[in-house]
Amino acid sequence: MSTSVERQKVHFISGGAQCAAWHYPGTNGACVIMAAGGAVTKEAGTDPFAGRFHDAGFSVLAFDYRHLGESDGQPRQVVRTGGQLADWQAALACAAALPEVDPARLAIWGFSLSGGHVFPVAARNPQLAAAIAQTPLTDGPVAARSATRHQTPLAALRTTGRALLDAVGQLLGRPPLLIPLAGEPGTVALLTTPDGLDGDRALNPGNAYPEWQQEAAARTVLRLMIYRPGRHAARVQCPLLVVVGDQDQSAPAAPSAAAARRAPRGELVRLRGGHYEPFLGGHEQTVEAEVEFLSRHLLAGQAENGPTPHTVERPSFR
Repeated sequence: MSTSVERQKVHFISGGAQCAAWHYPGTNGACVIMAAGGAVTKEAGTDPFAGRFHDAGFSVLAFDYRHLGESDGQPRQVVRTGGQLADWQAALACAAALPEVDPARLAIWGFSLSGGHVFPVAARNPQLAAAIAQTPLTDGPVAARSATRHQTPLAALRTTGRALLDAVGQLLGRPPLLIPLAGEPGTVALLTTPDGLDGDRALNPGNAYPEWQQEAAARTVLRLMIYRPGRHAARVQCPLLVVVGDQDQSAPAAPSAAAARRAPRGELVRLRGGHYEPFLGGHEQTVEAEVEFLSRHLLAGQAENGPTPHTVERPSFR
């Protein structure tokens, strides 16, 4: 993706550390704040969508969480849900202060783990104009049960043991024990689901992002197993678009579809495919649905100078 003349590096402070972000200055006054899933960097996880949103006139702020990518924070490759939620708050403040942005027309976008974060972030920030959760990790226990079906018992025990050892090491001040983000069943990895193996092909085609370290602290497994961000869906007041893959084995679709139904202004897009389908064969379909959603909720109100309707159609794409 050629973006050297279209985006610029900016920084903001979260939790005393400096977070790095790409700022794409737009033309329509609205801004989409974006973060990638899990331990995925902003380039690998947002470039295909950020460029398209920018082409549609939107400003974009795509950031790395602390401890990951170009952002500061020690130790490295640590995924902390609480810290990432705090980073979202700092990113929202940064976006609202951008010179070309109307603070009343901010939207958030995330996929996988960040898609799950969309629910509590949107619930906490009722001033948001819109939110998009793409193949979100909505219910950690459900995702863990799905993952178990695609792992050998011995490898599952080894992964849990490494996660516990890493958690103890954290208390003792030791460096994180890292595991791959994805691996074959029978190996120690964060994901061993069949569609989890699509991650490198979907996010890093042709090794486009060689600096992306595809590992995370093993303790991440323990945190994600109990994380249930979809519980916040009923408190999301802004328009919410949830995109699910009906064959998603890494973040199963059923809890996410249920969360979309609980949201007062929820919309649901269903894709035929797995966790990374929005980056693969379903990319155009997903981008078109998301740009239409953003335009309808971030731009239509400006033209009509009236409130966004509370009843919206929930389209289904097959």
